[in-house]
Amino acid sequence: MDDVQHLPRGRWRARSAALAATLTLGGVQLLTGCGLLTEPTVVVNVGYQSKTINTVNAGTLLRDRGDFEHALRELGATTGTKYRVVWQDFASGAPLTAQMIATHVDIGSMGDYPLLTNGSKTRMYDDAATEMIATTGYNLRGSLNQVVVPADSPAQTLADLTGKKVSTSLGSAGDGMFSSAVRNSGMDKSAVHIVNQDPSVGASAIDGGQVDGLAQFVPWPQLVIYRNQGRLLYDGGDNNTPTFHGVVVRKQFADGHPEVMAAFLRAMKTTTDDIVAHPLQAALRVGELTGIEPEVIYLYNGPNGLVSFDMTLKDQFLRAFAAVKDYLVGRGSVTADFDVPAFVNDGYLRDLFGDQYALRRNSVANPMTLAGFDDVCGMPVDDATQASELWASGAETTDVAATPSCLLRRVAGAPEVRAAYVPDSLTGLRIFADHAIWLQDPSAPPAHRYKPFATSTGADAYRHDQPQAQAVTYATAVGQSRTAG
Repeated sequence: MDDVQHLPRGRWRARSAALAATLTLGGVQLLTGCGLLTEPTVVVNVGYQSKTINTVNAGTLLRDRGDFEHALRELGATTGTKYRVVWQDFASGAPLTAQMIATHVDIGSMGDYPLLTNGSKTRMYDDAATEMIATTGYNLRGSLNQVVVPADSPAQTLADLTGKKVSTSLGSAGDGMFSSAVRNSGMDKSAVHIVNQDPSVGASAIDGGQVDGLAQFVPWPQLVIYRNQGRLLYDGGDNNTPTFHGVVVRKQFADGHPEVMAAFLRAMKTTTDDIVAHPLQAALRVGELTGIEPEVIYLYNGPNGLVSFDMTLKDQFLRAFAAVKDYLVGRGSVTADFDVPAFVNDGYLRDLFGDQYALRRNSVANPMTLAGFDDVCGMPVDDATQASELWASGAETTDVAATPSCLLRRVAGAPEVRAAYVPDSLTGLRIFADHAIWLQDPSAPPAHRYKPFATSTGADAYRHDQPQAQAVTYATAVGQSRTAG
């Protein structure tokens, strides 16, 4: 039977009378055949971004695992109503918002800048107005957004991009990060030639030499780095402003179907809990579903990763929204009178978590941390600023290392390495060991002798205070670690 999608502004389009009709009223389909009404079916249209890997708990993995459908089947057993989920995949938040305005999407997930744009643009229509009800993942420093340049680029700072072409998606979190970074560095953004491109197009443009920089959101910067198509120039964490993704819902739909919203968040929690419990398996599965290398996904979504998976709506996010709003008002994407606090509704989460909600909301600890005992260096792994990780080829689990220097020893003894992760020596940013800039500090204890950095700027800052430190290649550091005591 032919399905009728929700229509813009609530208007109905006629279908051929020769077909069995499907009438949709407030998300409820009344299936008709031969003029007889049958049982109602609630259709839930969910929009997500499969390649935005810190929203997988509200999209890619949630869909794959079937947790939402399972929760709806349980709900239907008590309500006598049938529920059907229609999943729609988007490249970014802007087209998803357009479909929410058209009431073709009921629930969607997107980043902080698109979230506010969504709330401001949809509120002009009673049947499309939205509210933010949950977070998918976040990074308090802002390191989910970064700027990369070609590996052979002479650029060492943002100022070196003056007069150059930088690819970004206008209105995205990556665009907002880049604008803030340029402003903070004293540059005039008009001195940079912005090229408005979808993330995948921008990544190809970097590889093909059509642009001089790429300012994007998770996972595109590190994907470019992992594929040896570029190197990190600037980490959005240097802006020291939280970045996050979240879930929005059309209020008309939510008000009409609060039981569906409760089921959605229960399912989202189940998926989130599984990611936290089995991060490596989750990364492998997301890689299968999206084509993104699981090594990159695990960099972000693994223990001590760049993403903290937490559904609660934290006070830090509301404060960050203030700066986001100022920027978007300046771009004309958000109206000056948009009420941000009124846009955020944690009522569904409070119902879900009960007395635990306030505790969860106030905590900013990553629920996934590296821990254990490093049998190579004979040290406990209990310091997030030092803990490192080795993913050996063919291994079903990873090995932890107490420090980056200890990690190098593990790499030296491994027959083949799939990926190795270390924290930046200054910021703790999780990075690929083989793409880090390494210094050897002879004054440091053996277990701390090798220092990895995400950017040359960071390495230079360390050498300014520790002039005895010398640059060393990754291969040399691994080779020297073979005989380290």
